[in-house]
This record gives sequence, C-alpha cells and structure tokens, in this order.
Amino acid sequence: MFVRFDPFRDLDRLASELVGAARTPASMPMDCLRTGDSVVVRFDLPGIDADSLDVSAENNTLTVRAERHRQDPDDSVYLVSERPSGTYSRQLVLGDGLAVEDIRADYHDGVLTLTIPVAEQAKPRRIEVTRGTDAAIGRHEGHKVIAAEPN
Repeated sequence: MFVRFDPFRDLDRLASELVGAARTPASMPMDCLRTGDSVVVRFDLPGIDADSLDVSAENNTLTVRAERHRQDPDDSVYLVSERPSGTYSRQLVLGDGLAVEDIRADYHDGVLTLTIPVAEQAKPRRIEVTRGTDAAIGRHEGHKVIAAEPN
C-alpha cells in the first residue's frame, strides 16, 4: 500500500560519511501498520512545534513537513551539538486502496499519528452464492441445455 519515496537518501548518506554532515536533518523515523479498516502511520518528531507541522496529500502522495528551530541566546557557544534543527520532510506514495480524503492527523508527545482509512472499494467483501432451482436455470445434459418444463 505504501512506497517510500526519498530521492536524496543516498546523497545524504554519502554526504554524512564524507563530510560528517548530512544535507538535511535526520529523517523522521516512521512506523506503519494496518489495524482493522485503517492504516496508521506514526512519525517521531520530538521538539517540533505543532504549528510548524504541514501534512498534505496530492495525487496519492502524502507529504509531511516539520521545522525545529534553535532558540539559544546570541552569546551561546555549543560544546556539543547533536540535536538537528531545520526542516524535516518525508513523502509516501499511497496506494489506490486508501481513502486519502479522510486522513486524520494528531500530534501528541512528539509523535505525529496519521490514520488513513482503507477505501470502501479495497475492503474485502463476502459474495453470497445462491443456489438456483432446476426450473430457474434449466437442466444440462451433455452440451445441450434443455429448458425446464413448466409445472
């Protein structure tokens, strides 16, 4: 149902190995699971202001963007800096079996949770099999179909 799309992932990996710094902050760790008639996607985004979150869907591509800004006094000098800041972005290509127009988003305790319902046409259905009577469907003999005689 999902395809991960990140054309710059290899470039980020190479930049971090060669230069020691990635082009963008670390990616948003994500879990994706199906539960009942919904797909739930959770992104870890600790320290993100909820007002900076932007979730959009266009042409079955879901985009999540967030920003983390440093708010330090002007005279600060870092001794250790391991917490990335900047813009985070992640895109997921959603399959046709999901109801993109009904996505719900909730941000709580540093976790963005998206709930995406499975589209009605993608839900499994039970098809009832009926058994007709000989009078309704006729009797078969060899390759010939002989109409049932009226009562």
